[in-house]
Amino acid sequence: MSSTDTRIAQLRQAMRRRGLSAYIVPSSDPHLSEYLPARWQGRRWLSGFTGSVGTLVVTADFAGLWVDSRYWVQAEAQLAGTGVQLMKIAVATTPGHVDWLAANTRAGDVIGVDGQVLGLAAFRALSAAAAASGATLEIRADLLDDIWTDRAGL
Repeated sequence: MSSTDTRIAQLRQAMRRRGLSAYIVPSSDPHLSEYLPARWQGRRWLSGFTGSVGTLVVTADFAGLWVDSRYWVQAEAQLAGTGVQLMKIAVATTPGHVDWLAANTRAGDVIGVDGQVLGLAAFRALSAAAAASGATLEIRADLLDDIWTDRAGL
């Protein structure tokens, strides 16, 4: 298993312990900074993708990384063999991660995300998507603290 496979498996175990059906790891920190301190580079740590922007969504049977066209070639190379699927933003056949979650969750599901790193617009969009499918959004779930043993401090 690659380190990405192992980390995604650990995340899925943490999701099961917390009763989460999906977990979102955006490229952001509590200040919504352009350049992230090491502690807040969870998407990079989990997926192995080193680009500066992307959103990772993990469910029990899916892991996808949404990136825009600047990163398609890089992400394809860095995700190869990891089990994380490249989701190309702005391709007509690829829904955005919010729409994907709305279509792939159902009543009773719980979508987790660390609310500390979520802007208001993203919170509203995710809440609406969850509500549309009958799911709920849990914003007090920093699962990275559960699994990233050498995570940088605050």
